[in-house]
Amino acid sequence: MTVTKMSWRPTYRSSKFRNVYGKVGSREHCFEGIPITKNVHDNHFCAVNTKYLAIITESAGGGSFLVIPITQTGRIDPHHPKVCGHQGNVLDIKWNPFIDNIIASCSEDSSVRIWEIPEGGLKHNMTEAVLELYGHSRRVGLIEWHPTSSGILFSAGYDYKILIWNLDIGEPVKMIDCHSDVILCMSFNTDGSLVATSCKDKKLRVIEPRSGRVLQEANCKNHKVNRVVFLGNMKRLLTTGVSRWKTRQIALWDQEDLSMPTIEEEIDGLSGLLFPFYDADTHMLYLAGKGDGNIRYYEISSEKPYLQYLMEFRSPAPQKGLGVMPKHGLDVSACEVFRFYKLVTLKGLIEPISMIVPRRSETYQEDIYPMTPGTEPAMTAEEWLSGINRDPVLMSLKEGYQRPAQIVFKAPVREKKSVVVNGIDLLENVPPRTENELLRMYFRQQDELRRLKEELAQRDVRIRQLELELNNLRNTPNNM
Repeated sequence: MTVTKMSWRPTYRSSKFRNVYGKVGSREHCFEGIPITKNVHDNHFCAVNTKYLAIITESAGGGSFLVIPITQTGRIDPHHPKVCGHQGNVLDIKWNPFIDNIIASCSEDSSVRIWEIPEGGLKHNMTEAVLELYGHSRRVGLIEWHPTSSGILFSAGYDYKILIWNLDIGEPVKMIDCHSDVILCMSFNTDGSLVATSCKDKKLRVIEPRSGRVLQEANCKNHKVNRVVFLGNMKRLLTTGVSRWKTRQIALWDQEDLSMPTIEEEIDGLSGLLFPFYDADTHMLYLAGKGDGNIRYYEISSEKPYLQYLMEFRSPAPQKGLGVMPKHGLDVSACEVFRFYKLVTLKGLIEPISMIVPRRSETYQEDIYPMTPGTEPAMTAEEWLSGINRDPVLMSLKEGYQRPAQIVFKAPVREKKSVVVNGIDLLENVPPRTENELLRMYFRQQDELRRLKEELAQRDVRIRQLELELNNLRNTPNNM
C-alpha cells in the first residue's frame, strides 16, 4: 500500500513587518481636557504636523478648533485660545504639507478659510483668516491639499461640486461637476495627476482633475464604498465600505479598470465606518473603525494574495477620529513607522499610538525607512495648472529631520466679487435646505439689494448730470 504525501504550503508570507506592534503613549505624552466636537460628520476632526496638533472642538455659535504645540502635552487649559472665525460648525481641517504654520478649514457656513498660526502657537483667539474662499453654495465637508504643488487646495461641498483653488490668486480655477450626490472622500495618486472619489451615489470614480474628465467609474452595487485611498505607485485603489449583507468590507481595484474589484474581503459585522491609512514606504495598510478601539494592519503586495493580514492593535476606548503624524516627524531611533493621534471623546483625551518594528540593533534601519516625500513642493500652482506632473521631492530620514529654508505664505489682495468658473456663477442663489441656509441666503440678498439700490441712485444722479451737460451743449451755438 502506497501512501501519497500531501504537500501543504501556508499562505502566510514572511515579512519584516509581521511583528509590528502598537504602543500607546504614556499619560504625560497625551493631551487631556479637550472639548472634542460631538459632530457626527464622518471626518477625523484632527490634523497633525511636526509642530502642532489641531482639533475641532464643541462650541456654541459658530465653529472653532484648537491649535496646540505638539510638545505641550498634558492637561490643556479650558480657556486655551481657539481659531474661531467660522459662522458654522467646522467640518474638516488640514495642515499645508509644505508650510508648517498654515492650516485650511472648511465649514457649514459654505466657506473655506486659510489660517496662519503664529510661531509658538496662539496667544489669543484668532478670528481673522489670511484668506476667505467663497465658491460653494452649500456647506463644505472636505478639503485636501495637493501632494506635490504649493498653493493648490481641493474642496468638496454639499452642492456636489469639487473646486480647485489657486491660493496664489485666492480664486477657484477649476470646477469638477460630475457627481450626483455628496462626495464622501478624495484621494490623490503620488504625483497628484489623478484624484479618486467615493460618493453617496454609490459610484467610485478616478478623475483627471485639471480637465474634470472621469477616466474610470465603478457602480458599486454589492460593495457600498465609503472611503477610497490610492496605493502609492501600485496603480491600485483600496476602498472600505459595506457589503450587501451589511458587514464591513474592503476591496482592491485596478485604477485603470474599475469594472470589477480585484479582491473583496469581509472584515467584521460592526457598523462603524472603516478609515483606511496607507503607508507607501512600508506598503502597510491600517484599518481603523470609527466607534471601536481596534486598528488592523496589513501588508500590500503587487502579486497574489495582494493583501496579507499582519496583526491587530486592540483598545477598549472607542475612537472618534485619528490624526496621522507626517513621516519626517517619527522617532526613527525607536523604529517607529507610523503614529496615530486618537480622539477619545468621552474622556476629552487625545493619545498617541506608535506603530513600532521591533529591532535589537540601535543603528539606523535603512530597510524600513526608504526615501520619503519631504517638505519641499515639486512645483508651483501655475506649473501644475499648465499640465506639468512631477513626483514628490524625496528626503532621507537618516540624519534626522532638517527643514529647508522656510517657505512663506503670501495671501493675495483681492476684492470681493462673484465667483465664475466655467461660465457659471457659483454664488448664484440655489434653494436652501435648512433654516440656517435660508437665513444666510436672506441676509445675503438683503445686502445685495441695498448695494443695488445705492448703485441705482448713483446712476440716476449721473444721468441727470449728463442730461444737463447735453442741454448746455445744445444751447451753446444759439448764444454765439
